[in-house]
Amino acid sequence: MKRLITLAAALLLTPLSAATPPNADWPHYGGQYDEAGYAALDQINRQNIGRLGLVWSLDLPGEQSLEATPLAVDGVLYFSGSFSDVYAVSVASGRLLWKHEVRVWQHNPDKMHYIFPLNRGVAYAEGRVFVGATDGRLIALDAKTGRELWSVETVEHNDRRTITGAPRVFNGKVIIGQGGGDSGSRGYVTAYDQASGRQVWRFYVAPGSPEQNRGDAAMEMAAKTWGAGDYWNSGTGGTVWNGITFDPELNRIYIGTGNSGPYNPRKRDPGGGDNLFLASIVALDADTGKYVWHYQVNPREAWDYKAAAGMVTATLNIESRPRRVLMQAPTNGFFYVLDRETGKLISAEKIGKATWADHIDLATGRPVELPGIRYENGPVVIWPWTAGVHNWQAMSYNPGTGLVYVPTMQLGFRFTPAPDTFLGVVATPEFTDDPHDGKGALVAWDPIAQKARWTHRQKYMWNGGTLSTAGGLVFQGDNEGWLTAYDAADGTQVWRFNAGLGIIAPPVSYSWHGTQYVSLLVGWAGPNPYGHGLMPTGWRYNAQPRRLLTFRLGGRAKLPPTAPYDETVHPLDDPAEVLDPAAVAAGAKLFPVCSGCHGGQAQSAGAPGPDLRESAIAMDRALFGKVVHDGASLAKGMPQFANYSEAQLDQLYSYVRAMARAEKQRIAATGVR
Repeated sequence: MKRLITLAAALLLTPLSAATPPNADWPHYGGQYDEAGYAALDQINRQNIGRLGLVWSLDLPGEQSLEATPLAVDGVLYFSGSFSDVYAVSVASGRLLWKHEVRVWQHNPDKMHYIFPLNRGVAYAEGRVFVGATDGRLIALDAKTGRELWSVETVEHNDRRTITGAPRVFNGKVIIGQGGGDSGSRGYVTAYDQASGRQVWRFYVAPGSPEQNRGDAAMEMAAKTWGAGDYWNSGTGGTVWNGITFDPELNRIYIGTGNSGPYNPRKRDPGGGDNLFLASIVALDADTGKYVWHYQVNPREAWDYKAAAGMVTATLNIESRPRRVLMQAPTNGFFYVLDRETGKLISAEKIGKATWADHIDLATGRPVELPGIRYENGPVVIWPWTAGVHNWQAMSYNPGTGLVYVPTMQLGFRFTPAPDTFLGVVATPEFTDDPHDGKGALVAWDPIAQKARWTHRQKYMWNGGTLSTAGGLVFQGDNEGWLTAYDAADGTQVWRFNAGLGIIAPPVSYSWHGTQYVSLLVGWAGPNPYGHGLMPTGWRYNAQPRRLLTFRLGGRAKLPPTAPYDETVHPLDDPAEVLDPAAVAAGAKLFPVCSGCHGGQAQSAGAPGPDLRESAIAMDRALFGKVVHDGASLAKGMPQFANYSEAQLDQLYSYVRAMARAEKQRIAATGVR
């Protein structure tokens, strides 16, 4: 595998501060079990941040969207790539030690239809590295060699469930959930024995049929909130695709559950119940997986809102006494602080623009909702959009400042009933004259006062997760390609590095042999199914290399030059080709399946798919068929649509050609690319 490593010619040696241990790992997703995204290291601090520099970079050929949190254990970085492949890299040299390819495209290529290539990370314990593959396998690898130790199917081979999230490890077990709630899949988490892969326990998020629920106290309780009808056949949703936190103090696992499927509650459950445990935080006994408590952030969920964001555990001094708390900023726009012993709500306030509810009633824990928000009386416009004010991007909590650093977004959606569709609703972006609509922000949130202490506004919405450190710093990458360090107390920008490509993953920090490092995966990609300029389109597909970057004080390495950000479009068109308007219209109805990777109206956001208006393959009907129908690019992440007829392929091809022609004509008329 082609590999490029750039090393500094000389490194300045920096004395350790008393607070910096010789070796301090980042062994878990979120750093430690508390998932706080906090490094208790201060060798890199506000006073010397100007000396922070790149020490080495490693190119990762073939990668696309890099969302993973690297783990740092005993001088080795472990992380996953777009296709769930696992890498091990030396901290000292940036040398690739091993790579394990999971080959989803060979094992179960059908799963590639349901999510574009991405993976948020691995877990480590006792010399083993664990990864969840897109196709639903949980795989254990030898940490020294990358050799596969065992593999288990965590989902049915032929269902619509997939894995994008990182496993978590605890008490000799490894736990994983899955995605697929949008297709109605019934979600669950499963704990396996780390050594053997044997299933230890499983907890379902939503109830099944009466026969499936019988004898399961949690499912029998949940079923009472689903009303009448055979909801288990129409679809439930509620998958656990991201947020899982282990609490060693209480020996509990907290899971953040996903949205409904179908979204429309009248289609999903006409009985009118709350629909547990959708959009909830659920506490489980770590040994048995038995239900302990739950808190539902959105009863009778109807907007693709979810509680799947990361959850931070901490002890806060509230009303003059210490409280064991759990903190989460789910998609619905509120920041929640719960008593993690009981699950009772302590406080909740809006962290961004949220119009679906006025406030959260602290006595009942339920939202005080605005009328008509479930589009029962027709279309309704509410904030936030389906991806939320905050999504999966890691927030971090700094016990020194007492603040939580949260990547946020602002966008409203119009929800229109569509009873003939599976989801039962159509959601489209809604813009107002608010200058912050369609933009992002980094918010420093005081969880005790429930208010923002400072806010940094950003050009686009879909930015990276955060890292905070004992050095009084907050690091975040953005989709313009900057890794920035802020003063954690007041938000002053104190350092920047141009990574040459947008960033979505969170940085990590650790020490090895007395030196503190910061590492980051660079490989931006964003969901751009709506067009509307919501995502940056200037990161060209395969134009910029995906990389692992590592920094330390005195680092002097330079990134090799790469293609700059470029929003100009160079559409390809054959003016002699006659396009059938009926075929173009039919292709427009088929194209939404493609939009998650190739962009709404074929306006790509750079990854994971190319802009088809510029594609030479999309100019050739025969090649187009080989890729789309025959699966010629399966190994590169392009799913195979073998069920498409020749007529449907013609329609898709015609639509892409029409979009390219329209863009070429626009450029000719305006002179603006």
